[in-house]
Amino acid sequence: MKPIAPRVSRQKLLAELTPERYLRETNYGHNQIFTFTSHECPSLMQEIGRLREISFREAGGGTGDPVDIDHYDMSENPYYQLIVWDPKEKEILGGYRYFVCSGIDSSEKAEEHLSTSHLFHFTPQFLKKYMPYTIELGRSFVQPLYQSTRQLRKGMYALDNLWDGLGALCLLYDQARYYFGKVTMYPDYDPHGRNLILSFLNKYFPDPENLVVPLKPLLKIENLVELGKVFNSGNYEEDYKILSREIRSLGLRIPPLINSYMNLSPTMKTFGTCINDEFGMVEETGILITISDIYDEKTHRHFVSYIRDMLRITPFKLRHIRIRYPQLFREGLRQARKLKKGQ
Repeated sequence: MKPIAPRVSRQKLLAELTPERYLRETNYGHNQIFTFTSHECPSLMQEIGRLREISFREAGGGTGDPVDIDHYDMSENPYYQLIVWDPKEKEILGGYRYFVCSGIDSSEKAEEHLSTSHLFHFTPQFLKKYMPYTIELGRSFVQPLYQSTRQLRKGMYALDNLWDGLGALCLLYDQARYYFGKVTMYPDYDPHGRNLILSFLNKYFPDPENLVVPLKPLLKIENLVELGKVFNSGNYEEDYKILSREIRSLGLRIPPLINSYMNLSPTMKTFGTCINDEFGMVEETGILITISDIYDEKTHRHFVSYIRDMLRITPFKLRHIRIRYPQLFREGLRQARKLKKGQ
């Protein structure tokens, strides 16, 4: 392992956090969300890479380099970076990187542009029916200072802040219908607990069409089906309790991000798990979220607040949202009018 790169000066970061890169304020914590590419913000990219490497190393992964920055961050057509910025502490709380896949409709294009292409095989059906309407997400992290196990006050809303950003993204891009990405488990997680989680995902969030297939699967489907027999209550809520109880009996908890995704949408698809040998041998499970199927509680929390605030700033840019999400738009409009009346 090489030493972590030095911290980037706050002055350089603040110089790049300009209004045109601002996306929204978070629902909780009064933090700010920005989005940009490495070409636009080289200092921010360096600090993101530094914090990602610290975060992933502590969890048991990482690249082993001074920063976690790769070709996909730096290419001619790079991934965008989405960060949550704490203006009080002048710190990057966490972030994602993402790629808008509107032009990806073949294996050749996927291999050229998408980081997941070396882990999963995308079928022609997936490339034609889903990929052009997808935002691919990756490299999700919350830096150590904001992880709830260390600082409850700071870390309480870290994941919620990130979901504020994702809620804005799918409204920002008119063609977005799906989120595709990976959830990660680390090699030091108990194998039996890991297998129970993967079998639960396979039972309740399957991919019956085999749309996306791991190139080197960690477990065969028949193994997952056999393990899944422990979930025998006949409904999701009771089987989730069984999973939670089994994981707790091992002295563990379900990883927070996986837990969040399991409670995000009833139609989520999972695509099997593979080993990422370029990233500390972590175990990556492919997932697909249909944005329109996200539970109402989540859409109201992360979507409506963005619509409400944007109506007060740039309402002329929200026409496509009014057409695609009329109920959410009406609720955002109602809240915006209520705030205006209160003022």
